[in-house]
Amino acid sequence: MTATPADAYQAAPAQPDADRARASLEALRTEIGKAVVGQDAAVTGLVVALLCRGHVLLEGVPGVAKTLLVRALAASLELGTKRVQFTPDLMPSDITGSLVYDARTAEFSFQDGPVFTNLLLADEINRTPPKTQSSLLEAMEERQVTVDGSPRPLPEPFLVAATQNPVEYEGTYPLPEAQLDRFLLKLTVPLPSRADEINVLTRHAAGFDPRDLKAAGIRPVAGPADLEAARRAVAATTVSPEITGYVVDICRATRESPSLTLGVSPRGATALLATARAWAWLTGRDYVTPDDVKALALPTLRHRVQLRPEAEMEGVTADAVITAILSHVPVPR
Repeated sequence: MTATPADAYQAAPAQPDADRARASLEALRTEIGKAVVGQDAAVTGLVVALLCRGHVLLEGVPGVAKTLLVRALAASLELGTKRVQFTPDLMPSDITGSLVYDARTAEFSFQDGPVFTNLLLADEINRTPPKTQSSLLEAMEERQVTVDGSPRPLPEPFLVAATQNPVEYEGTYPLPEAQLDRFLLKLTVPLPSRADEINVLTRHAAGFDPRDLKAAGIRPVAGPADLEAARRAVAATTVSPEITGYVVDICRATRESPSLTLGVSPRGATALLATARAWAWLTGRDYVTPDDVKALALPTLRHRVQLRPEAEMEGVTADAVITAILSHVPVPR
């Protein structure tokens, strides 16, 4: 009888090495593929974010499996997970938690909100006003929540995976720049190809129920020890001075682009270096190449730039501007 990835996870030693950690994270693709067809780029982005201690924003029209993708990821990990459905009447305390008066002790006690978890699914985050969106700013950046002047640390690891519909859809609120900058990656979830859509319908015809992921056979294949070992290996991945200069040149070019009013900040440059490093390690190398930087440039930078109004009217997109910059910035040997 052939052992499944879940069996391998259960039988694994408590402190896995880097090679086993890489194998466990690669097994996530197999598990998520039991529920989600295609969307390989989004799956890769989620794994990269886990390695970089970053957060992910998934954007796509309704019905392209954004929420299902995050739920499948959560089911494939031995981590705590909670979900918040963002609505116009959601309050900040509904996310962070609040002080509750206990009549028996005549004292206030803190009641944790759903943010106190390892993987938080912020579903349709742009359907709540900016006041509630901003309740995640401290949690995403500092991994803590301050209530009544007292900081309360969040569990480790901590990842926010948020979904949103395109901003031109009815009932949406654009995310503030400060909020967008907290996301390591912005991943676009496109409509499936004809072959993938046929595969989706075939699965549903055979009885697949997206509400029951256990029945789909999804099991945990990676846990906190795997992530910690992987993160140590990523931190040891070599970055040459030429690569560092290449990342800086790309980001500085966005600040000088005539199509943009806002270019990439130094935080964005740091994020691009981190994601390229994680991707290099995932592909089996202990050093970063220019191709690694190019591979992660769009999802890492597209939400950190702002188009000029005239460029938007001409149909220019952030992806097109960044792609043009990548083609012009000299590539180090």
